[in-house]
Amino acid sequence: MQIASELSQLPGDQEGLTVDTPASVDRNAPVLAHHEIDVNAPVSRVWALHQDVNAWPAWQSDITAAQLNGAFAPGGSFTWTSFGFTVTSTVYAVQDQSRVLWGGTGDGITGVHEWVFTETPAGTHVETTESFAGAPVEADVAGMQRVLDGSLASWLNHLKNAAEAAG
Repeated sequence: MQIASELSQLPGDQEGLTVDTPASVDRNAPVLAHHEIDVNAPVSRVWALHQDVNAWPAWQSDITAAQLNGAFAPGGSFTWTSFGFTVTSTVYAVQDQSRVLWGGTGDGITGVHEWVFTETPAGTHVETTESFAGAPVEADVAGMQRVLDGSLASWLNHLKNAAEAAG
């Protein structure tokens, strides 16, 4: 309480002292990708695979390392490596078996990634949307768009294959 009181006494704009938690992907980012897939498995199985971060490398061959730090819940984080790129992502929002939003910055690229899981008569519909922003993205928008599109499509296919094989 003392620190908050002292900060309120400082002159000038205090906005730089807080970190905003995104509510969604950055729709104004230079790169925005959206992909979806139908999975012939119950949402509980698809969700279980998706939220078990430490097990990602077992079924998602594009991810070579993944370690959850704390709970898979808002404020939790995980460090993971995909295509040789390591980043620590913070979980911003979780709605059990229906939505997760996370993001992080690595090598000048800020990514915000949303996953939505919807139960269907045949199983689960999965949608994923991710935004990329930062100087490296702006330097090669078309190349970064190709990379992100390929990565998300691959991840969805790995998730579908793992969930359907586990049945």
